[in-house]
Amino acid sequence: MARTPAPPPDRDTERFHEDRASTTVRGADKPDIELGISVIRDTVNTLRPKPGVYRMLDARGDVLYVGKARALKNRVANYTQVDRLPNRLRRMVSQTRSMTIVTTNSEAEALLLEAQLIKRFRPPYNVLLRDDKSFPFILLRSDHAYPRIQKHRGARKAKGNYYGPFASAGSVNTTINALQKLFLLRSCNDGFMSRRDRPCLLYQIRRCSAPCVDRIGPEEYGELVRQAKDFLGGKSGAVQREIEAQMQEAAEALDFERAAMLRDRLRAATFIQGSQAINAEGVGNADVFAMAVKGGQVAVQAFFIRGGQNWGHRAFFPSHTEGLSEEEVMTSFLAQFYEEVPPARLILVDRELPEAALLAEALCEGAGGKVEISVPQRGDRRRLMEQAQRNAVEALDRRMAESGTKAKVMRELAEFLELPEVPQRIEVYDNSHIQGTNALGAMIVAGPDGFVKAQYRKWNIKTAQTNDDFGMMREVMTRRFGKVQEDDPDRESGMWPDLVLIDGGKGQMSAVKDALGELGIEDVPLIAIAKGPHHGREGREVFHFPDGREKMLPVNSPVLFHLQNMRDEVHRFAIGAHRAKRSRAITASPLDEIPGIGPARKRALLLHFGTAGKVRAASLDDLQRAPGVSAAVAQTVYDFYHPNG
Repeated sequence: MARTPAPPPDRDTERFHEDRASTTVRGADKPDIELGISVIRDTVNTLRPKPGVYRMLDARGDVLYVGKARALKNRVANYTQVDRLPNRLRRMVSQTRSMTIVTTNSEAEALLLEAQLIKRFRPPYNVLLRDDKSFPFILLRSDHAYPRIQKHRGARKAKGNYYGPFASAGSVNTTINALQKLFLLRSCNDGFMSRRDRPCLLYQIRRCSAPCVDRIGPEEYGELVRQAKDFLGGKSGAVQREIEAQMQEAAEALDFERAAMLRDRLRAATFIQGSQAINAEGVGNADVFAMAVKGGQVAVQAFFIRGGQNWGHRAFFPSHTEGLSEEEVMTSFLAQFYEEVPPARLILVDRELPEAALLAEALCEGAGGKVEISVPQRGDRRRLMEQAQRNAVEALDRRMAESGTKAKVMRELAEFLELPEVPQRIEVYDNSHIQGTNALGAMIVAGPDGFVKAQYRKWNIKTAQTNDDFGMMREVMTRRFGKVQEDDPDRESGMWPDLVLIDGGKGQMSAVKDALGELGIEDVPLIAIAKGPHHGREGREVFHFPDGREKMLPVNSPVLFHLQNMRDEVHRFAIGAHRAKRSRAITASPLDEIPGIGPARKRALLLHFGTAGKVRAASLDDLQRAPGVSAAVAQTVYDFYHPNG
């Protein structure tokens, strides 16, 4: 069965007892291994041999390391024997100035909590799964007489069957398009469906059975839903044979139109199965993981097999793996990976894991039953694992080649922009508005590994005058750097940029320079990128420096492509945020300003009076007669528009 059950909400809120079991000992700021050992010893004296999770913290309270233990007292005491520790952990002990201890009910719960805390705090001494993307699923909803098929990300709260995970949004979209051809299920939302009085285009191109206008009844549509569940649940062969029999029956009855429609559905089924590039027959439901290690870098290749079908694959590149065994890296990777992704009942790995039984026990709740972690030795599973291993090696080779190319581009970028060293954090800024309306500023962040989307920011423009791009840029810079200057004056948090890239020309550069100068910030490198005289024909850009100089790059320069890519990304982000803000403004109502008036009461008032203006002009008695409006609400609305009585 390929259905992924939705986990119970907030399943960890009552499990752990951090507030009741914390120990904190403060110390000096400078690295000192003897002081670190003293802190750990003081903590050990308060511990008992119970399962739990411990955190090493530095003098500022930042988390250095998160670890789990079957017996906290014994595990934490090991850090006081520094002669047995690798250099990596000695450095950690020398920085440790406090510890936080969390007790759990079992070692399996400690493993789950460890993964949660690593993802939350991203400590520098833990293996990190550097992938913040949520995995997409296919959702077949069950809260309507005519269930809808759709792509889904995030919390699985809606009623229905979830199928996944898929490796990418593209693989989900392709599969849904084929499933619409195969089963003719609707993909529109309930509101759109209820407003239809004739079939939409999807019906015309045979991707929907048009239940919105009763072209199909509930029973017949339910049969299509059943077939879709069987197909996604691994019974694709049976579904194909059923459709083939129906096509033969229609042909014998000389119903050639229905036979042609069933033929097209069979072709869609063949397409879905043909798009499964990896042979996973006989495997059923499984997640497959293989690791490759080379030159100190690690790649983990994941295959997602559901119902014997390949639902995509993705390569991951864990960081902070220095000094750890491959088995430790794989175990930590799996614990973090399944922190948000529901596990398959069968997990195939390419090496024996010492803590496989513990990890399987910890994953049982998310899987809805027993989880098996095994190393395949023969047959279809072994062939699938060998393919995953080849993919892991190839992914790591590509990663290392790309890293070398990126490093070269970044060195050339630093040289061209006259930076003292290769930038680790680049912030790019842009504004978006239409004649000054719904104006906002946007910032994206780029690092050595690409865009850091979790750190993107946007600001609603408050003080700048209408259509004043320079004033908007000054406001954004003042708010951004005023905040970081207040929060991190010593520049130790890593939130100060090594380069600020501005989408604009001399005017924007002058505005930014003045804004930072007023804050006393003069050492942040600034560059403005503007369209050159031949932008439309050659893609040339002009780079403006704070001292007024201008530079250009050859049209085929990799550095130019990299800078253009960052500029285009901030442009995309700014325009998207502006469009969302404009859409909200279009649908806004004057009634939104009344405190305590929610969507339902606003709808009731508008349905009764017709317009917001008529609501404003209504008497108190008229407001009280409106359906769904209580006397208290009527009084609130009346007092809002008539403050003087």
